Formats: sequence, structure tokens, C-alpha cells
Amino acid sequence: MCGIFGWVVRSSQRQSPEQLSRLTDMMAHRGPDGHGQWIGDTHDGRFQVGLGHRRLAIIDLVGGQQPMWSADGSIGLITNGEIYNYIELRAELQELGFSCRTDSDTEVMIEAYRAWGVDAIKRFRGMFAFALWDVKRERLVLGRDAFGKKPLFLASGAQALVFGSEIEPLTRFPGFDRSLDPDALAHYFLNRYVPGPLTFFRHVKKLQPGHYAVWQNGKMELTRYFTAPFAATDPDILDFNQAVSLFSATFDDAVRIRMRSDAPYGAYLSGGIDSSAVVATMTRHSSQPIRTFSVGFSETQYSELDEARLVAAEFNCDHHELVVEPQAFMESWPNAVLRRGAPVTEASDIPILMLSRMASSTVKMVLTGEGADELMAGYPKHKAERWVELYQRVIPQALHDQLVSPAIRALPYTMRRLKIFIMAAGERHREKRMKLWFGGMSDLERDKLLGRTVRDSFPDDHPFSARISSNLRRTLFFDQTSWLPDNLLERGDRMMMAGSIEGRMPFMDTELAALVARFPDEFLAGHKGGKAVLRAAMATVLPEKILNRKKIGFRVPFNEWFRGPYSGLLRDLLTSDASQVATICDPKILHVLVREHIEGTQNHERVLWSLSNLEMFLRAFRPSGIEAGHARAAA
Repeated sequence: MCGIFGWVVRSSQRQSPEQLSRLTDMMAHRGPDGHGQWIGDTHDGRFQVGLGHRRLAIIDLVGGQQPMWSADGSIGLITNGEIYNYIELRAELQELGFSCRTDSDTEVMIEAYRAWGVDAIKRFRGMFAFALWDVKRERLVLGRDAFGKKPLFLASGAQALVFGSEIEPLTRFPGFDRSLDPDALAHYFLNRYVPGPLTFFRHVKKLQPGHYAVWQNGKMELTRYFTAPFAATDPDILDFNQAVSLFSATFDDAVRIRMRSDAPYGAYLSGGIDSSAVVATMTRHSSQPIRTFSVGFSETQYSELDEARLVAAEFNCDHHELVVEPQAFMESWPNAVLRRGAPVTEASDIPILMLSRMASSTVKMVLTGEGADELMAGYPKHKAERWVELYQRVIPQALHDQLVSPAIRALPYTMRRLKIFIMAAGERHREKRMKLWFGGMSDLERDKLLGRTVRDSFPDDHPFSARISSNLRRTLFFDQTSWLPDNLLERGDRMMMAGSIEGRMPFMDTELAALVARFPDEFLAGHKGGKAVLRAAMATVLPEKILNRKKIGFRVPFNEWFRGPYSGLLRDLLTSDASQVATICDPKILHVLVREHIEGTQNHERVLWSLSNLEMFLRAFRPSGIEAGHARAAA
């Protein structure tokens, strides 16, 4: 787990070792245990290559320094993440005649490339983003893991290709164009996150999950090597008990291999079934109590600390808690935006950052329950999607638009789940419906806020491209290819690494995903709270209170904070003369949103959070062309 940064530039744009060190060290929080770098030239001198690395030492604490080179010096590698099956791959490589000098998973990646070329990436079971320089072929290979747990950003132009684990170092590269991307801005209002490959900067793109890129002789080619299994897998495990048995064994293995570490580790424990299942499984593979870490609030209706304590006691964990106070939350907020390189889409990002800082004093790695809902249908929307077609058959579009929709919009916020279901169920366009379930606002609301009509389309149609047999499976495919990598997994990486801690996610295991895709819909969403197979697998393991607990979700009481002690901050961000968001959005609407929320006549927490974070981002990164970007986004 580390931070990587580097470039390939034309000789006329050569950079110094000091420049490489300076930009790489901007990610020292990702790798406080070491720094390494290398600069070289192509044989003809036309291009300069730079590789920079910050290390968080977890595997092979002594021998894992990077950049790491093959024994003959022909292959150099910098990587961020872990290959969990490196022990098995090393044994396979040794049988083929390849040898390793260290116990590092990084060297296994190098030898795997020597054995199988770029196809080696298909054998990696882990989370990773890497840059590999092949001296003999004079090519740079950039790769990202299957589900996009580790980030890799690219800024490319006629003179340079610059890449890194975070956006901030790219924006500081000499000559970088800081133009705001108006398309990304328009998508942000709808989705509350920016779907890949876009970022808020027009000249920075995400290397998409399950892709690798090969740069050679000034040209770059992208290849998709992985597609989420729901796209091409029909249900064929039709016996529920068999499904539970297979899931239990595969999940146990996914947890076991993620406990491979030469440094102290633990787990984040929320008190929900997902993280509780991870902790329960970890105890089977450890002779020592598992260190667990939980975060909550003094506002008890938002806190799950009691449930986390119950699980920790059940499995004799070494348990630690953090209670987040409003002032500490607000103080951490700007740093969270800086590390994200974008607006913080979920308020829960910030408590995770705070918890990571606390946990890193005793451990370097944690396992989490992230991805379970998107893999096994744990959200209310997943159950709702099974009824969408029935709703649309019974309620004609005209009736929904003219009668049902206005009536639902008038309902109070306390009925928000019903409101979301009806509004989403009435949307015939699948792409728009996916956005409505978790999005910030509708197309009409976005256009009204901007003052003009926006014509936009999803930047990558892959999340909607697969021919899948059911609404539920189509929704899960979207979750795994857009909502997860561009929102929740970004949170997991950026907030934990900001605290210098690695997060590993057993539910995001490719073999587990391949298995779950073979289950029929009723094995996933056909149970109270969803995740029927997971609940059955944990039936004799977890306390009943945890097993049958209604899904709560990790919510932050910032809506109350914005109405109380931080109402002045909200006004400053969105309605003051200093507000940059007010140059993008209709100031009159901003004033209404802020006033109604502070007075308590409406709860606009989701929209206000998105707008406030956009303002924080604009103030931190100062992208150019804000007014021009508004004009383009509204064209």
C-alpha cells in the first residue's frame, strides 16, 4: 500500500530528480515508511521516464523497497496495493523456472510480467495500481485492479504523460492546464460523484477499473481485461444450501488471504452484518484477538457503537472507539477534500479519515466490509428494483408524471424512502433511474439550479452496456462498475490512506464476485434486509441482534449541525460574496435551499452537502474557467 507518481516526457520537457521527489512527496501520507525514485531515458534520448514511490511497508518490510527492478535490470515497477495470491503465484512461477530474491509481492508481479507479459494482470487477485517500465521494449504499462479499489489518474498531452495515485501532484506538474471540466460538473450535480473516466479537471482522467494502458513510442493504447461477472453469468446455482456452502468457503478464503501481512493489522467494525461477518471470519484465522476500530457520534440516533461493542465482545476483540464531535469533524473536512482531489461526496468520508488517523497509531492495515451491499444486494433499492416493472405496467407514464409525481414530491422528508422509490420507479429510462436512487437531484432540478438545460450523457456507457436478465442484476452491475469505483472505493482509498492506513475488502474479491453472479435474484434480495445468502452463512455465527438488524447506513448528523452551530459556515460557503458556487448556480435558489434548511421547513441535507463540498473543492484547488465551465455545462 503506497503512493505512486511518474511521467514520460519528451526530452525538451525533461524534469529534475528534485521535481520528481517534490511531487511524489506530496503523497507522503500514503507512504510514510520510505521514498524511492528513478529517472532514465529511452535509447534514442527522445523521452525521459520518471518513477516515484512512497511506501507503507506491510509485506516484506526489509526487501520491498520501490522502484523494484528485475535481476537483470530490464523491468522496473512501482505499485500501490497488494497482490493477495502472491504466495501461490510465486510457487507457480518457480515451477516455470523463475525465481524471486525477496518475499515481496512486488517482485512476484515483475516475474509474472516476465512470464506472461501484460496478461499477467489477469492472474492478480488483489487491489493495485502500478506502473511498469520495460527497458528492452521501451514501453510503460499502467494497470488498475478489477473493481478499481486502487486509483490511477492520468494527465496526457503532446509533450507528456503524467500519472499518479492522487490528483494534487498532477495539478502541480509544470505546465499543467487547470481547466475545470464542465461535463464533470454537470454529472456531479446528478450523481453526487464524477463517473469515470472524468475528473473535475478537463486534462486529468481516471484509468478505468479492470483496464491497463500501454504507452510506447509516444502513443498509448487502453485495454479492458476484466468485466464484472454479472454481465456474462446466468444463475446456475439453484439450491440455496449449496449456495450458502460455496459462499462460506469462498468468503473464508477471501478473508484469509487478506490477512497476509508482516505488519500489525485489524478491522473496521460498524456493527452491521458486513463488517461483523469479516471480523467473525478473521477470528478463525488468528491466534490473537483482532484489533477492531469503530466510529460514532454523541447523537445516539446516528451512532452504531453499541452494536459494534456487542460484536467485539462476542469475538473477544481488542476494541477501540472514536466519538466524533462537530468541531473535530469541521477541522478535518478541508483535508478530506484535498486528499480526495474532488468534493467529498459522502459525509461519512470524514469520520473514516478521523478513524484512520487513530487506528494508524497501532496498526498499518485493516479489513472492512465495503462492497457487500453492491455485491449481494443489500440496499433497499435492490429489493425495490424487483417491483419497478410491475409499477410501470400498472401506472402509465402520463399518470405518474401528472398525478403521482406531484403528490409524492409534496410528502414530508420523513417519508423520503417512499418518495425515492416512487420517483425512481416512474423513470422508464434505466440510466436516469440508476442516478435517481442515490443521486443528488433530478435532471430538471439540476437544470433549474444551473439556469439552463444541460444535454449530457454518461461518459462511459459500460455500466449500462451489458445485456442482463433482470432489473436487480442490471442495478448490481451498475453499482459494481460506477457507484463503487467512482464513489465508495474512492472514499475507502483516499480517506484511509490520508490516515496512513491500508484498507482491504474481502467482499470485493474477484472469485467471490464470480460465485455470487451465479446465484438467482431471490438468493440475494429475497430476504429481510437483502443479502439472503450472507445472512444464512452467518446464521450460527453472529448474534441474532446483528443478524436481523435493519440496515441503518452510516449517516452523519451534519443536517442538524448546519441548522445549529454551523449555519454561518453554510451561509458563507453558498450565499456569501466569496462563494464560487454562486457563480455557477442560481443564487436565488441557493438562498432558498439554505434558508429552508436552517429554518427547518425542509431537509435539503443531500443537496447542500454536495454544493458545500463543491465550494470547498473550488477554494482548495482553484481550477480555471469556472464561469466558462458554467456556460459550457449549461449549453
